[in-house]
Amino acid sequence: MSQSPDTRSLVSASSQLNLMEVDSLEDEEEPFVLEDTCVLNTDNMDAHSCDTSSLASSDSGDPAHLKRKRRTVDLNATVHGSVLRHSLLKGISAQIVSAADKVDAGLPTAITVSGVIAVGTSHGLALVFGEDTNQALRLCLGTKTTGAEFGAVSALSINHDCSRLLCGFAKGQITMWDLANGKLLRTITDAHPPGTAILHVKFTDDPTLAVCNDSGGSVFELAFRRVMGMRSCDSRCLFSGSKGEVCCIEPLHAPPDFRDHPITHYSLLAMASLTKILVIGLKPTLKVWMTFPYSKSDPSSVPQLAWQFVPVQKTVNPILAFCKGDTVHFLQVKKEETGTIHVIKQRQLHLSCDIISLSWINSRTLVLVDSHEKLQVVDRPSQEVLETLDLEQVQLVYNSRHFKSLATGGNVSQALALVGEKACYQSVSSYAGQIVYLGTKSAHIMTLRNWRERIDCWLKQEHFVEALSLAWSFHEGTAKAVVGLFGDPLKRKGVVSDKMVEILFQFTEYALKKCPEQGKIQVMEEHFQDVVPVLVEYCLLLQRADLLFNQLYAQLVENTVAKGVFLESLESYIVADRLGHLTPPIMRDLLAHYHDNGMMDSLERCIVHLDVTSLDIQQVVRVCWENQLYDAMIYVFNSGMNDYITPMEKLFAVIVPTLKEGRSLTDEDVVMGNKLLVYISCCLAGRAYPIGDIPEDLVVQVKNQVFEFLIRLHSTDSSEEEEVFPFIHTLLHFDTREFLNVLAMTFEDFKNDKQALEYQQRIVDILLKVMVDNPDFTPSQVGGLFTFLARQLAKPDNTLFVNRKLFDQVLEFLCCPDDDSRHTERQQVLLELLQVGGVVQFNEERLLTLAEKAKFYQICEFLYEKKHLYDKIIDCYLQDPLRKWEIFSYIHNLLSMPGYSPEEKQTVKNKARQHMQELITLDPSKSADLVLFHFVDEVQQIISELQDDQILFKFLSCLLEPREGPHSESLLPVERDLNELLLDLLCRFAPHQLLSFLHTSQHYRLEEAIQITEKYHCNEARAYLLQKKGDVQGAFAVLLETLNQKLCLLTAETDGGVEGENRGQNKDEEDSESTLTRVKDSLNDIIVFCHQSCQNLDQPQRESLWFPLLDSMMASQKQVKGHNAKHISDVLKELTMEVLNCMSSFISLPAIIQQILQDPVYGRGKLAEIQGLILGMLDTFNYEQTLLETTTSLLNHDLHWSLAHLRAAVTRGLHPRQDYCNICLQHYKRRQDSAEEIIVFSCGHLYHFQCLQQKNCGWGSAAEVQQRWRCYKCSSSQGGRSGISSEPKRSRSTSLAQTHLTSVHHDGGAVAHRKKVFVEATLDLQQEQSWDQIRSLYQGPSRLSILSELSHGHSHGKTGFLNTALSGAESFQLKLSPPPLFEE
Repeated sequence: MSQSPDTRSLVSASSQLNLMEVDSLEDEEEPFVLEDTCVLNTDNMDAHSCDTSSLASSDSGDPAHLKRKRRTVDLNATVHGSVLRHSLLKGISAQIVSAADKVDAGLPTAITVSGVIAVGTSHGLALVFGEDTNQALRLCLGTKTTGAEFGAVSALSINHDCSRLLCGFAKGQITMWDLANGKLLRTITDAHPPGTAILHVKFTDDPTLAVCNDSGGSVFELAFRRVMGMRSCDSRCLFSGSKGEVCCIEPLHAPPDFRDHPITHYSLLAMASLTKILVIGLKPTLKVWMTFPYSKSDPSSVPQLAWQFVPVQKTVNPILAFCKGDTVHFLQVKKEETGTIHVIKQRQLHLSCDIISLSWINSRTLVLVDSHEKLQVVDRPSQEVLETLDLEQVQLVYNSRHFKSLATGGNVSQALALVGEKACYQSVSSYAGQIVYLGTKSAHIMTLRNWRERIDCWLKQEHFVEALSLAWSFHEGTAKAVVGLFGDPLKRKGVVSDKMVEILFQFTEYALKKCPEQGKIQVMEEHFQDVVPVLVEYCLLLQRADLLFNQLYAQLVENTVAKGVFLESLESYIVADRLGHLTPPIMRDLLAHYHDNGMMDSLERCIVHLDVTSLDIQQVVRVCWENQLYDAMIYVFNSGMNDYITPMEKLFAVIVPTLKEGRSLTDEDVVMGNKLLVYISCCLAGRAYPIGDIPEDLVVQVKNQVFEFLIRLHSTDSSEEEEVFPFIHTLLHFDTREFLNVLAMTFEDFKNDKQALEYQQRIVDILLKVMVDNPDFTPSQVGGLFTFLARQLAKPDNTLFVNRKLFDQVLEFLCCPDDDSRHTERQQVLLELLQVGGVVQFNEERLLTLAEKAKFYQICEFLYEKKHLYDKIIDCYLQDPLRKWEIFSYIHNLLSMPGYSPEEKQTVKNKARQHMQELITLDPSKSADLVLFHFVDEVQQIISELQDDQILFKFLSCLLEPREGPHSESLLPVERDLNELLLDLLCRFAPHQLLSFLHTSQHYRLEEAIQITEKYHCNEARAYLLQKKGDVQGAFAVLLETLNQKLCLLTAETDGGVEGENRGQNKDEEDSESTLTRVKDSLNDIIVFCHQSCQNLDQPQRESLWFPLLDSMMASQKQVKGHNAKHISDVLKELTMEVLNCMSSFISLPAIIQQILQDPVYGRGKLAEIQGLILGMLDTFNYEQTLLETTTSLLNHDLHWSLAHLRAAVTRGLHPRQDYCNICLQHYKRRQDSAEEIIVFSCGHLYHFQCLQQKNCGWGSAAEVQQRWRCYKCSSSQGGRSGISSEPKRSRSTSLAQTHLTSVHHDGGAVAHRKKVFVEATLDLQQEQSWDQIRSLYQGPSRLSILSELSHGHSHGKTGFLNTALSGAESFQLKLSPPPLFEE
């Protein structure tokens, strides 16, 4: 078997595990080195590595990025790649199979590694493979004869110097072999109880001390002695399986560098039972240092233990990792200065799998195997799963036979046998950063790949982006499970950056080679968009722009598409200021490419972020000017030539022609003008355009240059027609307000700069000269100038001089009464000018005259306000069509708020009173509020002045409507008259609102109101008033008259349908339906009225209401004729039936039937027509009878249930918690010869009568026949040990049964020890408490109370047949529910 070419590097890498760690913990010392003496021949299974599901790299093939124009590189995406190298131990695997076939060695059962590898078999042999390169079988220990006697090898252990091998067997024996010569040194048969299999046997760091664990769950210490050439072994039980079965043990092994660590003197041993973890020290004396119970887990989960020395905060201490189920716990073990061992719990690790194997591969990385044989590599500090491998092809060996102890008869507990189903302790062995896994026909080794290998794995799969991402994580020190890198950051970055440069070249070559030669340009672009941004990103991250622009670009230029994608991808880095300098060839290509592809906006964004020194200024300026890239042009002139004026001249040259010719500005012109204003503002403020700041030594110079430019009399290439001061002229025409704002901001900075103040005065003079008396400027523009000037002049440190006469000219110009154009605008401008105040002083009388002529009412208001002529402001509001509705709030605020004199308020009040009719016409509602607040005494006079009844109606409606707030209770002086006046107006203009008004208002006289409603024939309102007066018959007569009128109308329409045949049939039906609806409404009103009235009437009076109503309904049926008679008649019969049902609650059945039979319609001897009425009444009677029987049954059931539970509660027996008194703590039978009373409470506490009496735990008089008691223990815990209570407390201590038990003992015979118990219950208290409990179970009113209330509703009259007689037609629902459950 030949050696794999990378074997030596594998071993050297794994022997430097901890030196290679980059992302070290804070304040860690230099990590330690683990020794690896094993040189193995391995077959690297890179095919399997390719199939690993590296969790964070699953998005590497995501095609979504193809939809993006430019792909961005996500540096935060974690790509771990293949972390583990999985290799098959070919030599060992072949010889395991060969031994099974040729010498019948049996299947492999256990493996251990420590410089050599030992494999145990099912026929009792131990195969030892040496450290030679061919993994040759060095020793075959044992024979098939001993195998038949001892059973299969169930556990193996090699000591730290590889001189001794311990073998444990399935039948309980242990053998020790000399690995130098293969000699059997010891056979131990009495170290533990017979009949149990050896599950684990392990050397400690002391070569004379080992520990073993058997299938009985016990742990034994084996001490090896050699006296006078005789070898012996002493056994000591460390843990008995009877206290909980141990199924995993792990002694702490110190690496060579830590053999002198102080913790090693204790010879620590970790043990995992089925319920807890124990850490014990074997030296100097046996001592338990820690126990830790498991959290709840699956009983079939396998406990796991693993020690590792970990550097934490400048010290290295062992950490014990243990798990049972899906959570790994970490315990740091430290030796204190006092000599004790201190255990610190660390952050635990949660996984979503059932762990069956747990191993450290270095101080930061764990390797786990779950019950589905999935191997997971986990980084402990970040708790991130770095890689997942499938071990299914390994075919792991499980130790279930030994855990079930099948070789000795299976005498183990079910719990241990259940755990054994997934136990594979002897199939996994870790040593010096390597983990060996034993399969049924093979052995496999797992080691961490070094950093180069991990990158190369990606490169082999042609995943260059992932390879670069992983390499960058190595460069930055953020990668996990790193092997083979320097600890020094500078050296590390140097090595990794060289590797990344190599990858970048490979990636470029690969991209050019794999580019599709034919096909759409879009496909080729997408191909390079996946490559080129990555090249640019990593070159810039490595600060290797030279590599990017010289070597990589030289390769990419060969492909035109790649070149285009490269140049376009530079934009995002230039704009983000990550790339500021381009080489001249790149800049030329960039300009040409962006220009040819029409990407002018992108080109402009790039230019303003680039270093000017890298630009060909002449070429750039030409391109910018030709393509209107003004921002870029400004930047080049400013930064490249310190020229701030030429760009201004060029921009003016663009917008001047449009403004000069008077054309409307296009969107491009507006953008240009705004750009110019912003540029001027930046220059005057010392800011560079479009980004950055002007150099400090140039700020003043630039500002003066801009001012000089603005105040030029003529431009450089001026024509004869050009106006003076063309630049200021142009800016004012473009946007006066914004230009003045720019100047205002600039003037803010002028304090002590004499030169700047001179420029300020000069510009102001030019502005006045250009704008005043110039018809080209609108009032708004001129007003804006003077507002600007007024604000400047109002400043306390003002040095400007402006001729005051100019302000008078502006005033004349703005207040020109002949000019109706821009009226609102001119007024607003003048108002702004006045509000600035300060030095702007006008002759107010003249100004007022001008404002009145120009109808500037806001100006007038402003002036009147200053003169306190508030009454005249009312005229301003009334005359101003835009603001007249604001007058109400103005008057109210002025009359309500402080700060105005009584004389001023009276003047305003008089003025408002003069215009009151106008105000009411304007808004009756707001006028009513105003009158109610401020003119209550003049209401009568105001109303008398109103001529229009319609307006009077609206005003009164608002005035008398109910209000909330402070004025809700205020009574008007003549409120009764006003209400009656409103009632009259309502009858005329809004009769449908009459009833709601009568209901809400109380301020009217009944007699007058009745007369008014009678005058206008408002019958419903009149009936309401008559009912309110107490005239029930009168109200009924009015309602009945209304009903009769509507019935007559209905019958007349049906008659008319017969006579007038020329009318449309559909029209007749619609009319009759609407009339029928009115009949129903009217009938409903009268039925409700009868219901309300009958409560307080005797039987004859009730009949005088209901019988006329019944007569009217029956009489109307006789008069129905015509084609629609059948439908109308049926509806009337239904309505008659409704009347009968309703009156049955108040009139007796015989009286109703007699009345019906007396009617001529039904009185002809034929009962067929009244059959429906009679049957309807009988159905109602049956319904009420059923309802009554059901209610009675429910009440009886409730009563029976309550009494039954009350009786059960009273007669329930009691069960004391203890058989001793809770006060004296003596048995309740203190003396056998005396009778003693005992009291038991329902809480379960028992007391002697005398003890309770001494503690004063009763209430009531002691002389009473029976004293009431409370539980001493419960009552004292609830609030102290008070004396006799004045009233009983309803608590558990006084609940259901306070029972006296008297124990009477008799002498003699068989009855000597028998006790007689007399029970006597306090029933009255018991019943009270039980009733409280029962009552508390009900939520809401009981059924009895509901029915009681119901019966009160009908107590004034005879119970009718149907309960639909309730007013408002409410649907009454009887609450029928099962009785509540009673807690026993």
